[in-house]
Amino acid sequence: MNKKISVIFILPDLETGGAERIVTTIANHLSRDLFEPKILLLRKQGGYLNFLKSDVEIIDIDTERIRHSLKPILKEIYRRKPDIVFSGFGEVNAYLSLFVKLFPKVKFIARETNVVSEHVTKKEIKFFYNFYNNYQQIIAQSDDMMHDLVNNFKVNRSKIIKINNPVDFEFIDQKLMISRKPESFKYNYKNVVAIGNLSARKGFDNLLKVFSRLKNEKILLHILGDGKDREILHQMKDFLGLKNVVFHGRQENPYEFLKYADLFILSSRYEGFPNVLLEAGACGTYSLANNCPGGITEIIQHEINGEIGNINNHEDFSQKIMHILHQSYDQDAIKNCIKSRFSKEIILDNYEKVLLDLMKKK
Repeated sequence: MNKKISVIFILPDLETGGAERIVTTIANHLSRDLFEPKILLLRKQGGYLNFLKSDVEIIDIDTERIRHSLKPILKEIYRRKPDIVFSGFGEVNAYLSLFVKLFPKVKFIARETNVVSEHVTKKEIKFFYNFYNNYQQIIAQSDDMMHDLVNNFKVNRSKIIKINNPVDFEFIDQKLMISRKPESFKYNYKNVVAIGNLSARKGFDNLLKVFSRLKNEKILLHILGDGKDREILHQMKDFLGLKNVVFHGRQENPYEFLKYADLFILSSRYEGFPNVLLEAGACGTYSLANNCPGGITEIIQHEINGEIGNINNHEDFSQKIMHILHQSYDQDAIKNCIKSRFSKEIILDNYEKVLLDLMKKK
């Protein structure tokens, strides 16, 4: 029997974020006849630890800061001699790019998580992107991300493959089976949901300004998530007198909010390839997304699963919300629109192909 291809995935932790979800899904579903997946974590913590299959070995290097993690990461690669190292997190990718050449027998892949020029502000991290061409392969999730790497960081176009994010319909359907309408949803109101880290990039400040124009409407905005801008956003809500906005913090089962929502809103200033927009569609919920970089136009099919607007024009965006809430949409068409393009079966086939093709390269 041929030797299995050993793959080490690298992440900071398995907290419930986009990159973590994707790597967990890939590691769980790679063919065990062909691959032997392991996950190297800087810190062994996070909600997705519970969803990882038991045959995926976890390597815990127990390091708090990313920049202190390089030495232990390199040590593990040297000790274990994997066939492929798959780095799944922007900052780790950047630092690691400098050392790829130390391991001529190992193939290195970086999966980029954001439109880099929007996301990376520190000069010292931007510097590392000069070495991105050291990677044998780079995975971009969207056209925006790919063009950004080529145009702004001189990454060799032939090294980049675009693979969108997968949606795990089985996982979501299991969560929906045990869900019921959230108690905070009022029956004679329209319930609008937004989900994300409470940070500037997610644009919740703009969303609150939009909702200050909808104060007199029977519409509730439910914001799920936590983050460093929590206090500022709560103060802003009070200052604008928004009684129709509810902050729920991070939720164990966000899908029940999505399933019963009348509309999902993505207010981000930029994205990588927003999982939550895919998940809203997988729950059959119509979306309104801000026209920002990061694959929005690849996900939204106009008036099938959603629409795109400019959230900086608060008045116009608020009118769009009103218009959408007066329409009705075909839930099955919304689900199929996502499933036919982003189901995990389609996307994981692409990942397996990339890993196998990489092993053939000299």
